[in-house]
Amino acid sequence: MTRTLLIKNARVVVTMDDERREIDNGAIFVRGNVIEAVGPSADLPQAADEVIDATGQVVMPGLVNTHHHMYQSLTRVIPAAQNGELFNWLTNLYPIWANLTGEMVHVSTLTAMSELILSGCTTSSDHLYIYPNDCRLEDSIEAAQKIGMRFHAARGAMSVGQSKGGLPPDAVVEDEAAILKDTRRLIETFHDADRHAMQRIVVAPCSPFSVSRDLMKEAAGLARSYGVSLHTHLAENANDIAYSREKFNMTPAQYAEDCGWVGHDVWHAHCVQLDDDGIYMFGRTGTGIAHCPCSNMRLASGIAPIRKMIDAGVPVGLGVDGCASNDAGHMLGEARQAMLLQRVGFGPDAMTARQALEIATLGGAKVLNRDDIGALKPGMSADIVTFRLDQIGFAGALHDPVAALVFCTPSNVTHSIINGKVVVRDGQLQTVDLPVVIERHNALASQLALATGTRKVA
Repeated sequence: MTRTLLIKNARVVVTMDDERREIDNGAIFVRGNVIEAVGPSADLPQAADEVIDATGQVVMPGLVNTHHHMYQSLTRVIPAAQNGELFNWLTNLYPIWANLTGEMVHVSTLTAMSELILSGCTTSSDHLYIYPNDCRLEDSIEAAQKIGMRFHAARGAMSVGQSKGGLPPDAVVEDEAAILKDTRRLIETFHDADRHAMQRIVVAPCSPFSVSRDLMKEAAGLARSYGVSLHTHLAENANDIAYSREKFNMTPAQYAEDCGWVGHDVWHAHCVQLDDDGIYMFGRTGTGIAHCPCSNMRLASGIAPIRKMIDAGVPVGLGVDGCASNDAGHMLGEARQAMLLQRVGFGPDAMTARQALEIATLGGAKVLNRDDIGALKPGMSADIVTFRLDQIGFAGALHDPVAALVFCTPSNVTHSIINGKVVVRDGQLQTVDLPVVIERHNALASQLALATGTRKVA
């Protein structure tokens, strides 16, 4: 018999439905992994197999993270990469990442997903584009299955090393035929196209400065033959633009179009320096963007014109990006930074708190090409998070508890339900032993740093 779940008595339920309803004293009734009813607590069933009393809490859709490099949580705050723009930062980190192992990928994925889930995220993409030693995408996939996160695993790749004019060292690039073969294998083995799917595969060559034009085009054809999404980096900073103009005699947006990388099944990370023609072309074609404000600030890449993009019809979601260019992975914190950064760049009305939450939920769902997440309404996946309002960070802010989630100190969740299952209860992860994960993660991070002399033995 299918289990039921009732969340009731919420201070407010933020639905993100077609009317953007916010329901005072709201409730949600779930059957299995699907939402069956949303409304005032008095109007919904009063009993279920499990009942969560959300008195004094904001309840909302789980947040959607559209860009990450989870393995990078092993190299937070590496001294050689604390400063410098994108290309310098990458050049300093590639030799360290060349020593990654499969266990490191697995444990760092558990760590990154734990941080995301506790911050309100229920669905995440991860762009794994480096496969030294025994690393496989399965190392990430198995971690997602263990922790219970809805996961879009992006099979990244680098194929153009320094000897061919690319940025990465030759030691960390792969043969293009092998990349395509492995991508086919992963799609056929792990991709789930069904509604409410917990696991999907994404075709994701790393960037214009680390793969060939041929691979970009072949990857697009491969993805479309299987009906899966495409993802890469694009127009991240001024050097990225200069590379495209020098190597291809095109802007990044022109190059993306030339390679077949536009459409509703494509999303690009960053696009900080996307020009107006590129913005309008992405709007016309429904090409998505993963906005990563913390990373963009950390690497001094600039301020992405998100307000202009949204007004032009570009689908925009949020991404925390890798923990070596953000050093954090807090999705609610990323929404706050998205709002604040747009105001710094484009004025105090450039983004509201509710618009930031919409990008983090519905926006991310659209970017990932999904219609089953990002909102609380009948027929949607049961991905639900709650936040207690009696925390010190919200004191004095209860005039508008929804806006308080974004304006105030970023909070961790009280409860997180993913695919109808309680993954966080009363602030505690239920699916992994987090102190054990953190301890192993720190040991592996030290091992990785020692392998390249980045950290000295005490």
